[in-house]
This record gives sequence, structure tokens and C-alpha cells, in this order.
Amino acid sequence: MSACVSIVIVSHSPDVAKGAADMVREMVGDEVQVAHCGGNPAGGLGTDVAAILTAIRTVYGPKGVAILVDLGGAETNSEMAIEMLPEDMQDNVVICNAPIVEGAVMAATEAAGGGSLETVKATAEEFLA
Repeated sequence: MSACVSIVIVSHSPDVAKGAADMVREMVGDEVQVAHCGGNPAGGLGTDVAAILTAIRTVYGPKGVAILVDLGGAETNSEMAIEMLPEDMQDNVVICNAPIVEGAVMAATEAAGGGSLETVKATAEEFLA
């Protein structure tokens, strides 16, 4: 279990999701747990609710999880995955309206510094201002 807010990266492309996660780990280190998922079950472009749910559960901890998504379908499927979590976990998982790479790196940096879920989300979303 992580002492920091964890990060989940959801992309329509498995390569984009993995690349963004790798970049976060390279720039922030292993202090923040990062999971990623991308692509549909057939191996093409898309997202999969079950894979998102698994990614959330893999890194979930008491400080919560910030999800970064690349396109609308990833956001919709992430919302569905959150709804499938037990009620006590749902309020501790947020979707950040932020660029996937910059937002993930900044969110992880804030998380590594001990930021709350709300602060991590706000930090990621600063790129839209």
C-alpha cells in the first residue's frame, strides 16, 4: 500500500499508456505507484472497463488514486470502473481533466511530496488554465 496518492494512466493506445507511465517513473521514481492500461480486449485501439478497474485496484491505497485519460471514451470507461468499486473506495478515486503526460508527471510529483488527492488533482489540472 502506498503512502502517496497513486496514479493510473488510461489511453486508447497501450503504447501511449505504457510510455506515459514509464516517463512518470523515470522522472519521479518509485515512490508513487503508477499503473497503466490501454487498448481494447482484442488488442486494438480503445479502452476496457475491466482493465481500468484492475489498474485502479492494483495501486489503490488510503491516499487515493488519480486517473489521467487521453480521450472521452477513456474518461467514460474510467467513470464506469469507479462505479464498480465498493462505495467506500469510490470517493477516493478521481479523474483529472489534464493532459495525459504533463498532468501525470506533475500529479506524481505532487503525490511524491505528500499532497492530498485534491491537491494532486488540482496540480494536474493546472495545465488547462
